[in-house]
Amino acid sequence: MEAIIKTGGHQYRVKEGDTIKVQKIEGEKGTKVKFDEVLLLKDGEKVVVGSPKVENAYVEGTIKEQGREKKIIVFFYRHKTRNKKKQGHRQPYTLVTIEKIVGEVN
Repeated sequence: MEAIIKTGGHQYRVKEGDTIKVQKIEGEKGTKVKFDEVLLLKDGEKVVVGSPKVENAYVEGTIKEQGREKKIIVFFYRHKTRNKKKQGHRQPYTLVTIEKIVGEVN
């Protein structure tokens, strides 16, 4: 069974056993999380598309890691005015292992 879930403003295609990197979710390592916004369910040839989400469907997972991405440099520059600004940024993320996809596919 596969599903498309929405979390943190992004959509992810997941199967049971997958490990995905999502925007930061509050919780400790080993905590169970539940994604309620399931946009699509697929089981073989059968597909259920939600409008906007599938009723009575959810995806469960476990937090494996909380971390931060590699640093990126944001450089702002205006020519001829001596305006420049250099800034670094590290985006926080959460690694989640998908354990169970619950929903009815007719």
